[in-house]
Amino acid sequence: MTQPSDPGFEQARASAVPSPGPYEQAAPPPAGGYGYEQQGTAVATADMYTDPASGIVLPAGVQLASSGRRIGAFFLSIPLVIVTLGIGYAIWGLIVWGRGQTPALQVLGMRCWRPETGRTAGWGWMLLRETIGRIVENILSIITEIVSLILMLSTKDRKTLHDMVAGTVVLYDPDKVLQRRSA
Repeated sequence: MTQPSDPGFEQARASAVPSPGPYEQAAPPPAGGYGYEQQGTAVATADMYTDPASGIVLPAGVQLASSGRRIGAFFLSIPLVIVTLGIGYAIWGLIVWGRGQTPALQVLGMRCWRPETGRTAGWGWMLLRETIGRIVENILSIITEIVSLILMLSTKDRKTLHDMVAGTVVLYDPDKVLQRRSA
């Protein structure tokens, strides 16, 4: 039997463990962050891709909603509330929350996505986003609204305060890819 101090043992050990060649690099560590390319979450496949700007794994055919589109949805909701007399907007909202949308997001072709699960936000997550999230966002009125706007404009995943509460990102889905995936 060879001993660990024996030169034959060292030679056998060296031949058993392959060493990387001079041009090979070690595999990069997995990306960190809650819901962003973690092990055990959504993995890029033929119908998924990693958004280069945010690092979020998204379905093919959708993209992270632009800041301008998000601001447009905010301002579109005001006339929609007025035209539907408020109650119509609330009923419409309760119906489309199950598809990860608000009335303004639906009109502009956007949906809320949960990167942690790799799925569209369901009714419960939208309830959390649109009630508790909006309360958090409006606690200090204009101050928290401005903070929310600054967060959306400055973070790579364009999350507002109410998105952070529910763990959602808003995606632009012009071809209704997410609607077909959930059907």
